[in-house]
This record gives sequence, C-alpha cells and structure tokens, in this order.
Amino acid sequence: MEILRTDGLSKIFGSGRLEVRALEDISFSVSPGELIALLGPSGSGKTTLLLCISLILDPTVGTIVFDGDTIYKNGWIGIDMRRLRREKIGFVFQTPNLIPFLTVRENVLFPLELVGITGKAVEHRVMELLEYMEIADRRYFLPALLSGGEQQRVSIARALANRPKLIMADEPTAALDTERGKKVMSLLKKIAGEQQTAVIAVTHDVRMVEGFDRIYMLQDGRMNNT
Repeated sequence: MEILRTDGLSKIFGSGRLEVRALEDISFSVSPGELIALLGPSGSGKTTLLLCISLILDPTVGTIVFDGDTIYKNGWIGIDMRRLRREKIGFVFQTPNLIPFLTVRENVLFPLELVGITGKAVEHRVMELLEYMEIADRRYFLPALLSGGEQQRVSIARALANRPKLIMADEPTAALDTERGKKVMSLLKKIAGEQQTAVIAVTHDVRMVEGFDRIYMLQDGRMNNT
C-alpha cells in the first residue's frame, strides 16, 4: 500500500495580479521502501511541495492520502497534524539542526521523550540507531565537535527514532561536499531498503540521485516523472 499519494495538489499564493502558482496539479505517490527524488532548480516548487505533504503548509486544492487515510481534500480532514508528524514522519534538513547543548545521544533521545517513551527501551533504540549510522563512538560528543557529515548522520538517526513510515529530506546534502553528500544519499537508500521506510529527498543536484527508484522533476510548480 502507498504511504503517501497526492492528486491534483496545487498551492497558490496571493490573488489577482499578485497571484503566484507555486504548485500546479501535482499527482504522485511513494510506497514503503521506495526512494523518491524531487529534483529542480531554486524556485521550482520543491520545498513548497515538501511543506504541503509534511502538513506544515496548507495546500490550496487537491487531495493528500497518508497511510491509507485521506487527510486533505480541499481542506484538512479531522486529523491531529502535530501527532501525525511526530509519530509517522521523520525530517532531515539542509542543516542538521541539532540541539547544540545536548550530546549526540541526547539529540536522538529527544523525539522519543516527546512521545513519552522512556526506560530501557529508549536506551536500546538510541544505541541501535547510533550503531546503524556508524556514529555510536561519538554518542557523548556535543554537535560542535562533529564534522558536517557526522552531524547529518545524527540528524538521520534522530529522524528514524520513532520508526516513521515516511522520511522527508530537504536538501540534506547541500551543506556537504560531493563525497560526503553521496554518502548521506547512500544512507537514505540503505534506510529505504532495509527499514522499508518511504523516503522523499529534495535536491537541486542531479549528481546526488544515482540509484533512486524514481525522480520527479519540478519546474515552475509543475511536475514531470523522468
């Protein structure tokens, strides 16, 4: 079953002469274990689409189906958006956005504490993720002592903490050099395949999407499947 599907999704800012059609009739889907790229230049609508399907920005019209439930149909349909984001969606950003005064371990622990998970199960999950990301030896380090690539690995571990059904990655390699950027994308591919998590990654860099299952090109708010 598809984790996410959009049908005819559009986003319009302003009206009249000031109207901007940021997204125009977007229809696509992503399934468990699938790695999808949203590729396009700055201003093409990639981030706007990501914000809409992340339940952060209100679309103007269209339909969003998440995990079998229609959650948006020309308006949000009786959902707790914060809870859905917290429990079913993981986010990886251009910059890791780690909490600077918390250690690596504590940064990954944080989202689990938000949903009330405590005790030995939490410690096991945190160590499991840090080992999976090959960053366990840095667990007591503060973020400032890590390289950019290491910080992004911690960010991905944090995104996986609650076993999300979908990971949204917005330009996750933009702050990294090409080699480290490709390693991060390889990690996302590994996660999709081994964890059966659906992954949507936004990027403007065609070099970063080798091995993706599908690539969607956005240009002026419109989408094409390459």
